[in-house]
Amino acid sequence: MSWGHDATESTARMAGAVAAATRHIARQDRRDGRVSTDLLDRDQEATYHLAFLAAEASAASRIVEYAAAGPTEELLGRMALADLLRSARTRIDGRLDRLGLDDDLRGGGCDRALQSGSDPAVIDEVVASFGVTGTGPRHLDDEVALVADTFRRFADEKVFPHAAEVHRHDFDVPEEVITGMAELGAFGMSIPAEHGGFLQARIGSLAMAVATEELSRASLMAGSLLTRPEILVTALLEGGTPDQKARWLPSIAAGEQMVAVSVTEPDHGSDVAGLRMSARRDGDHFVLTGTKTWATFAGRAELLMTLARTDPDPAAGARGLSLFVIEKPAFSGHEFTITQPGGGTLSGRAIATIGYRGLHSFELVFEDYAVSVDALIGGNGGLNRGFYLQMGAFASGRLQTAARAVGVMQAAFDDALAYSRSRRVFSRPLLEFGLTRASLARMAARIQANRQLTYHSAGLLSAGRGEVEAAMAKALASRAAEEITRDAMQLHGGYGYAEEYPISRLFVDARVLSIFEGTEEVLALRVIARGLLNQVD
Repeated sequence: MSWGHDATESTARMAGAVAAATRHIARQDRRDGRVSTDLLDRDQEATYHLAFLAAEASAASRIVEYAAAGPTEELLGRMALADLLRSARTRIDGRLDRLGLDDDLRGGGCDRALQSGSDPAVIDEVVASFGVTGTGPRHLDDEVALVADTFRRFADEKVFPHAAEVHRHDFDVPEEVITGMAELGAFGMSIPAEHGGFLQARIGSLAMAVATEELSRASLMAGSLLTRPEILVTALLEGGTPDQKARWLPSIAAGEQMVAVSVTEPDHGSDVAGLRMSARRDGDHFVLTGTKTWATFAGRAELLMTLARTDPDPAAGARGLSLFVIEKPAFSGHEFTITQPGGGTLSGRAIATIGYRGLHSFELVFEDYAVSVDALIGGNGGLNRGFYLQMGAFASGRLQTAARAVGVMQAAFDDALAYSRSRRVFSRPLLEFGLTRASLARMAARIQANRQLTYHSAGLLSAGRGEVEAAMAKALASRAAEEITRDAMQLHGGYGYAEEYPISRLFVDARVLSIFEGTEEVLALRVIARGLLNQVD
């Protein structure tokens, strides 16, 4: 049998396992024809593994498609498919009954595909390809390739030189990085031309993902600068009034007004429907009172996208939330306070974190802080629609987080490969040792699998679909980034623990990826699994 035949069988069986498990759980967890959260939560662990099994099955299909493009691609495909199969088997081991499965992905083509991707000869061929293709060709069309090249040069020349200093001293992201990205049109990539942007509908989400990947390869702070505007822009394009679009979109596109997003509250993280911060109507103003946390970039930003409760009845849940755009001055540093003539205040304090520095994540306290009724996205028509606008906007943020994860793991691989070539152990280059070679080859294959899943999800989002796929890409890539940066740090030995080497920064930065833009657990249970279950007739 050829590897292609075995790969086709393997991906089909993985997809079949996902479909069977989804049907099984759907039968148990429906009430009145709809998926019941209470019933779904009876076996969260099995549902969690279903979500990741689905993400791995999707990634397997994408990497097998990629493998058909050439010999290097096939080598990476072999290793990546073996890795995904190995993980999928572990997910269903001991859970066959709970997932309703009778196929444990063993035997036949699955066994042969796993063996092929673990073959030392394949590993050696992958390592031999590093000098030519690194982690493999990306097969971008000319327009997207130009975006990649442009942002890679900018990241190398303008972002990376600041990355270590910003991380070590918890400085603000340098203004020259912000102005440089604005000059490149980075903040207008998701904004249509009629609103001052540079959106190309055919490649919009993919171009944004590629730009984010390249910026994040230099520093997570730069890649993250694109995410907050993307979230607000998505909400404005979907629900904003014509006046609001004309007011804010051109300034966002030009980089004249930077954006922060303020959703999470101290007692309500991913449980967005339970938010309590109030927005009380008072004449031609709304008065905001409450506390937000983890509002990244809230000090420097001039526009603060905030979700607040406009229906005071807690029983209204998600149906009682509205979305606001608050204009504010830009502040540098780690604290700020705004006092209004009427006595209302908005104060912010940066939360100390182990990584993801430069943008600062703030706790915000609103005390009778008044904003014009014009700040309500959608005007009167947007009242109590904030949850739905916010959730739709989060899909773009999750795709970008997947791209950020790919950029971080690519940087970790590049550093580990360079170090392995130069470092000598027992009078031999580290790269000559079999364990090192296997580790690097596996990193390269996993990076390409996650990249292809991210690019595929970008294409779906550009077509108005793909919210579940974007969540899959985010969940899988975020976990992979943690593991790959860990393995890359290990290859550095003691030097990997030293701040003078970039890998230590990449390692702590990677840890945040599974937490923000929807925690891994919430994405698995509330977005991916629910999305799969809702597709069952």
